[in-house]
Amino acid sequence: MPAAIDPDLSELEPAAVWQHFATLCRTPRQPKREGPLRDGLRRWASDRRLETIVDAAGNLLIRKAACRGRERAPGVVLQAHLDMVCQKIPASAHDFARDPIRPQRRDGWLVAEETTLGADNGIGVALILAALADSSLSHGPLEALLTVDEEAGMGGAHGLEPGLLQGRLLLNLDTEEWGEFFVGCAGGLDVNVHRPGAAQELPAACEVWRIELHGLRGGHSGVDIHAQHGNAVKLLVKVLRDLERRWPLRLVELTGGSARNALPREAAATVALPVGHGAALAACLRDWQARLRQELLGVDDRLRIDCTAATAERALSAAEQAIWLASLHAAPHGVRRHSVQLPGVVETSNNLGVVAITADGGSCSFMVRSLLASGSESLADEIVSLFALSGTVAEKAGHYPGWEPNPESPLLALCRSVYAREFGVESKVQVIHAGLECGLIAARYPGVDMVSFGPTIRGAHAPGERVEIATVGHCWRLLQAILAAVAAVPDEASVTAVPRR
Repeated sequence: MPAAIDPDLSELEPAAVWQHFATLCRTPRQPKREGPLRDGLRRWASDRRLETIVDAAGNLLIRKAACRGRERAPGVVLQAHLDMVCQKIPASAHDFARDPIRPQRRDGWLVAEETTLGADNGIGVALILAALADSSLSHGPLEALLTVDEEAGMGGAHGLEPGLLQGRLLLNLDTEEWGEFFVGCAGGLDVNVHRPGAAQELPAACEVWRIELHGLRGGHSGVDIHAQHGNAVKLLVKVLRDLERRWPLRLVELTGGSARNALPREAAATVALPVGHGAALAACLRDWQARLRQELLGVDDRLRIDCTAATAERALSAAEQAIWLASLHAAPHGVRRHSVQLPGVVETSNNLGVVAITADGGSCSFMVRSLLASGSESLADEIVSLFALSGTVAEKAGHYPGWEPNPESPLLALCRSVYAREFGVESKVQVIHAGLECGLIAARYPGVDMVSFGPTIRGAHAPGERVEIATVGHCWRLLQAILAAVAAVPDEASVTAVPRR
C-alpha cells in the first residue's frame, strides 16, 4: 500500500482547493505519463455533467456552462498543465511512477523534503478544479484547459488544436510569485548533442575511482538562472580538467543532471589513474571542495565532493576524452544577457541540463531561453558551432515561441483593478524568464487576451520545492473575484471597455 498523504493537508484552507491538490499528490503525473490522471479527471467532470474533450495531443478540455443570466459574458479559459518535474535527492527511494508525494507543513509552507512537490503546476490545476466544482461561483462561459507534457517539451501545447477553445480571455495559473501578474515569457529551444564513442581497454596497473559532486540547490533553469546556483556538471568538468593536467587520468564515465529544465544538482565521474595515486587524488578533491565552496559562498556552499573505489574495464580513448571535457568546459551556461527594455529581467540564458557519457558514446542537452527569438537562435547556433569544431553532432529541436507582452491588455486592467479592491494594495506587472504555454497558445489563438498569476512557490524543479500556504488562499479568492468581474461584463464585445488603471 502507498504511504498515506500527510494528514495536515486535509486541514488546510481553502479546503475546496487543497482536496484537489491532495488527489494530485496521490496520483503519479510524470511528463508523457499523465494519461491515468487525465482520464480520472475526465470521469470526475463527466460525473458532474460537464462537457469534456481530449484532443489528439492528449490535452483535456472541460466546459462549464455560464451561470443563469451570464450567458453573454465573455468566455474565460482557465489553463494549467497536469505533469510535474520529477526530481529527488540521491538517498530517496521514491518512485515517481508509483509512490505518492508526501508533503509536510513547515512554518507556513507546504514542502516535499526529499522530492519535488508538484506545486508547479498542481496548485494551478487544483484551483481550476475547485472553480469547476463550485456551484456558488459567479461566472460566464468557463473552459478548463489542462495540458500534458509541459515539463518535457510543451508537447500538449505544441499539439493544441486550433478552433478547440471558445473563450477569448485566458487565465494561466502557472507562475510562482503572489502579487504579480505576468504578461510575457521567454521562448526557447533545445540543443541535443550526440557523439559515438571509441572505447579502449584500461591498462592493468591502474586503479578506478568514482568521484561524486553533490549537495547543490538546483532549481528551475529559467526562474532561478540569475541566482548563480552551481551547475554540478560544469563544476565537475572543471575539476576533471585539472586532474588530467596533474596525472594521466582516463575517463570511464561522466553523468550529471536529470532534466533539461532543471539546474543539475549532482554529477559523477568514474576515472582511472595509475596505481598509488589514491591518497593524492583524495587530497586534491578536498582542496577543490574547499575552493568551490568559497566560490559559491552564500549560494551553494554545501557542495560536497566524495571519492570511492570503483571498477571498470574500458575507458574513453584519449582523443574522445579530450573532445568531451574541452567542449563541456567551453560550453556556455547561465545568463547571457539582461534585457535593456525590461530592467531586472533576464533576456537570454541557457542551461546545460543533462550529460551522459560512457566509453561507447555520449550525449548532452542544453535548454536555451530568450525573450527574443533571435536571442535564443543565436545562442543555440553558438552551441552547435562549438561542437561542430570536433565533428560532434548537435541539433536544435523543440522550439517554442515566447509570449509577447501587451501592457494595454484589457484583461490585465481588470485583474489589477480586482486585486487592488480585494487586497488593498497595488499589484506588480512582470515578464518571466521561463517558458509558459501562453506563447504557444497565443500562436494558435492570436485574438485571446492572456494574463498569468499564481501563489508563491520556491525551489520549483528541485527537491524541497515548497508553496506558501496563505498565498494559495489568496489565489482562490482572487480567481473567484476575477471570474465574477468578467461575468458582470454585459457581453463579450464590451470587454475591451474595461476601465484601465
